[in-house]
Amino acid sequence: QVQLVESGGGLVQAGGSLRLSCAASGRTFSTYVMGWFRQAPGKEREFAAAISWNGANTWYADSVKGRFTVSRDNAKNTVYLQVNSLKPEDTAVYYCAAGRLYTNTAERYDYWGQGTQVTVSS
Repeated sequence: QVQLVESGGGLVQAGGSLRLSCAASGRTFSTYVMGWFRQAPGKEREFAAAISWNGANTWYADSVKGRFTVSRDNAKNTVYLQVNSLKPEDTAVYYCAAGRLYTNTAERYDYWGQGTQVTVSS
């Protein structure tokens, strides 16, 4: 069982940056692939980024590549998403998720946090 709690969201102007954090409970955090998804109002949840259990591999959606960076600190049971050069279309609730294998499909992740709101003003 893994419990996930996101933080770091907020209101930021276009072009700004935020660092989202996802703190995990449980001793098995370091064995999970961690993903970041986002969901804008009226839209489906979409994949943003993911990182392998040891941080050696990362994956990004085309829409965020070059602007977002995913990282993790297994000693702190925490995964991060650095979001730079934010655009109004990045406005969404951002969720972290834990899964056994990498996928960009939300349904294949086993555990989810409650989400943190990111709002980008133009």
